[in-house]
Amino acid sequence: MKRPRKSASLSQSVHDRLNMYALAASAAGVTLLALAPPSEAEIIYTKAYHVIPKGGHHNLDLNHDGKTDFSFVDRFSCTEDFCPNALSVNPIGENGVEGRQGFLEKWAYALPQGAHIGPRHPFSGQVMASSDAGYLGSWVNVTNRYLGFKFKIRGATHYGWARLDVSVTNGIVVGTLTGYAYETIPNEPIIAGKTKGPDVVTVHSGSLGVLAAGRK
Repeated sequence: MKRPRKSASLSQSVHDRLNMYALAASAAGVTLLALAPPSEAEIIYTKAYHVIPKGGHHNLDLNHDGKTDFSFVDRFSCTEDFCPNALSVNPIGENGVEGRQGFLEKWAYALPQGAHIGPRHPFSGQVMASSDAGYLGSWVNVTNRYLGFKFKIRGATHYGWARLDVSVTNGIVVGTLTGYAYETIPNEPIIAGKTKGPDVVTVHSGSLGVLAAGRK
C-alpha cells in the first residue's frame, strides 16, 4: 500500500505569486480551470527561457523563495596554447547535483525525460560540458536533458530538476535553461520532465501567467 503523501508548506512567496496571478487573471476576465490550490500542489513547474552564454552565469531559485539554490557558470579562459570553455552548475550550501566524482572533476549527469530523481541516487556532479583538451562531459550537444537536484527547504531535503539544451561549437559551450520543477513533499522522488497531471502547478518565470495544472 502506498504511504500517504503529506505536502510541505510552500514558501510564502509562492503563495503570494499564485494569489497575484489569480487576481490578475480575474481582473482580465480570464477563468483559470483546474488550477490546483497551493495547499494541494505537489510539483511546482516553472517555464523559463534563459541563455547562459560564453563567460556568463545564471542564478536559479528553484522554489521561488528569493534565495539562490544553484548557480550556472560558463567559464572561459585562455592560456598560451588554447582557450578552454566549461559550463558548470554549482550547488549552494548543502544542495547537490546528481552525478559522479571523476578523477579530476565532478561530472553532472544529463538525465533523459522520465528518469527518477531521489534519495537513492548519487549527488556529486558539477561540470556539465567542457572543451578542455577535447569535448568532455555528458552535456555535449544535447537537447531537452535534465539535471537532477536535491536542495533544502527549511532544513528538509527536496528533489527537483532543470531542463537544458547545451551546444558545443568550435570550443564554445552555450547552455539554454528551458524549465525547472521541484517536489514540495520532503524526501519524495520526482520524475524528470513531468509537467502534466493533477499534482502539477505550472507558472511562467517573470510573468503573470499561470496555466491550468497539467497543461504544458
